Amino acid sequence: MSTQNFSYTLTTSKSVKEVFNILIDPKNWWIGLHNEIITGNSEKIDDEFTFSAGNKAHNSVQKLIEIIPNEKIVWEVIDSNLTFLKKRDEWTGTRINFDISKEDNQTKVVFTHKGLTPQFECFDGCSSAWSQYLEKLKKKLN
Repeated sequence: MSTQNFSYTLTTSKSVKEVFNILIDPKNWWIGLHNEIITGNSEKIDDEFTFSAGNKAHNSVQKLIEIIPNEKIVWEVIDSNLTFLKKRDEWTGTRINFDISKEDNQTKVVFTHKGLTPQFECFDGCSSAWSQYLEKLKKKLN
């Protein structure tokens, strides 16, 4: 049986360039729900940013490892401390991906958190949080 990564797909009438420009900066979309603090950079290969949320219950460092302008963004989680888990570094080594494409007259965005699988202790809670952020992003894009 294959491992199922958390994934979420949305479409928007905004151009692939507009969408890419929003997604490349997590301060544009990974905020506004749980007292998030985002510091650092996220636009060039090897850029790193720190994400903290839930009054420091979630702390992680993401490194940009792949970028194809207007098509793909991949951050690797290089450090994580999720204080509400037994295995606090559960996110370390996972990847946060955005794949952007044109489909008919729409821009399609596929978000995948590679490595965030149902076997993870935080899968239910983290999937729920991702869904909240991505629903908020969807509203912003429409």
